[in-house]
Amino acid sequence: MGNSAKKLILASTSIYRKALLERLRIPFEIVSPKVDETPLPGESTLTLALRLAKAKAAAVAQDHPDAWVIGSDQVADFLGTAIGKPGNFERALAQLQLMRGATVTFHTTLCLMRGDAETTVNIPTQVTFRKLSDDVLEAYLHAEEPYDCAGSAKSEGLGISLLESIQSDDPTALIGLPLIALSGLLRDAGFVIPAKK
Repeated sequence: MGNSAKKLILASTSIYRKALLERLRIPFEIVSPKVDETPLPGESTLTLALRLAKAKAAAVAQDHPDAWVIGSDQVADFLGTAIGKPGNFERALAQLQLMRGATVTFHTTLCLMRGDAETTVNIPTQVTFRKLSDDVLEAYLHAEEPYDCAGSAKSEGLGISLLESIQSDDPTALIGLPLIALSGLLRDAGFVIPAKK
């Protein structure tokens, strides 16, 4: 059965995840998962990321029982505390100042679901930020405006200049969708990558 006979849905409105999934050249649809992403009391960053990836997939899968649904989430962990999307310049600067010279773990989780079948994995990425002056941090924020990115730095863009190192088994995980892990899950589900033209 070819890829065209299988329905694949990305349960996300993220432009970053959409662009990453397009690299695999498998036809897919996008459906907004409409999931409350508020952490539960006492919930660890890893548990939160895993729960949200599964919840996003499940929210879409219930309305599309014949489709394979991809849910994904990312939570940045700094000393056990979740670092979210800053939303504006002031909060982004505060995040970068807080993480200056420190290592942050980005938990990027992935759930592939169809009916009762479900696989959920976490791909951790260790990111060490350089010790940079406020002037450099402010200049970066004005240049790239990464206010929709947890951790306030786009590693796929100019934000890479703020980083000292990135350690991960799956290089696209930090951008929002771990394609090495996803490719394996999709192959296990019967998708052909790369597909013949």
